[in-house]
Amino acid sequence: MSNETGFTVAVVGATGAVGQQMLKTLAEKKFPIKELKLLSSSRSAGKKVEFQGNEYTLEEAKPESFDGVQIALFSAGGSVSKELAPEAVKRGAICIDNTSAYRMDKDVPLVVPEVNEADLHNHNGIIANPNCSTIQMVVALEPIRKKHGLKKVIVSTYQAVSGAGWAAVEEMKNQSRDVLDGKDAAPEILPVGGDKKHFPIAFNAIPQIDKFQDNGYTFEEIKMMNETKKILHQDELEVAATCVRLPVETGHSESVYIETENGNPDVEELKTLLKGSAGITLKDDPANQEYPMALDSVGLPDVFVGRIRKDLDRANAYHFWVVSDNLLKGAAYNSVQIAESLLKLGLVKPS
Repeated sequence: MSNETGFTVAVVGATGAVGQQMLKTLAEKKFPIKELKLLSSSRSAGKKVEFQGNEYTLEEAKPESFDGVQIALFSAGGSVSKELAPEAVKRGAICIDNTSAYRMDKDVPLVVPEVNEADLHNHNGIIANPNCSTIQMVVALEPIRKKHGLKKVIVSTYQAVSGAGWAAVEEMKNQSRDVLDGKDAAPEILPVGGDKKHFPIAFNAIPQIDKFQDNGYTFEEIKMMNETKKILHQDELEVAATCVRLPVETGHSESVYIETENGNPDVEELKTLLKGSAGITLKDDPANQEYPMALDSVGLPDVFVGRIRKDLDRANAYHFWVVSDNLLKGAAYNSVQIAESLLKLGLVKPS
């Protein structure tokens, strides 16, 4: 395309919330693209999408669509990734998958570049992008873990509706208008589209994200617990999660409790550790009511950390607040960062 020595890149699910952010991030980062293929379901094929001033026609994603593709960014649902990522790999592409399809596959690296970029050396053609809530948490945990180790993590999430897709955001907006007009909200999507019951998100908090498992945790909570251990290479780490959906459009928030393994650093040391770490913006001045909020994160790639404080009962325990744009660092931005890391490490060559 615009770069004669660039890469042939495919985006699968180009019309979705994350797919749109992938395109935006590729453009903003000036990723070296020689040719771009925008792929979608048969339903969306034929639609036009603009990228860097050029108009592209969406093609239906098929195995042969990946002929000549070097990097394929997937965000079209786990079943699509399961079907088409192996086909893309057969044709020489490296797939960066933003679904849960391959995250816990032992042969697939699960990567957050600020945390475990070196794991990319072990890929077999597919690289998994972690769950949005996991990504922002491990970025905040890693500087502390490297210096003082981690024994335990307990997280409660306050997740934005955009994590469930644009239809869920529209449902929230429509419900809010209905409630303000004195009408009954009519839920059809949340907490989970395919579950038995649906509840209004307007003026509500729903303690269910994804379906419940036999152990009483939701799949979202299980994902956070298992992915954190895999990314940090620490199977013995104690991790517990409670995931809640709030009527916020974009920006996931998390309350995180940790216990360190070595030493009892003071709060100022933790602030210094976090402030000097890639991908983190520290916003922590309680005296002036400065702390991260969901609105602060929208459109920005960083993970925001604040409200760092020692636990009052346990010497090696701490609490802090973590916020990030779930569509950016939580999804699209991290995927493009992985692609950049592949270039940096020499794991993919220009065509």
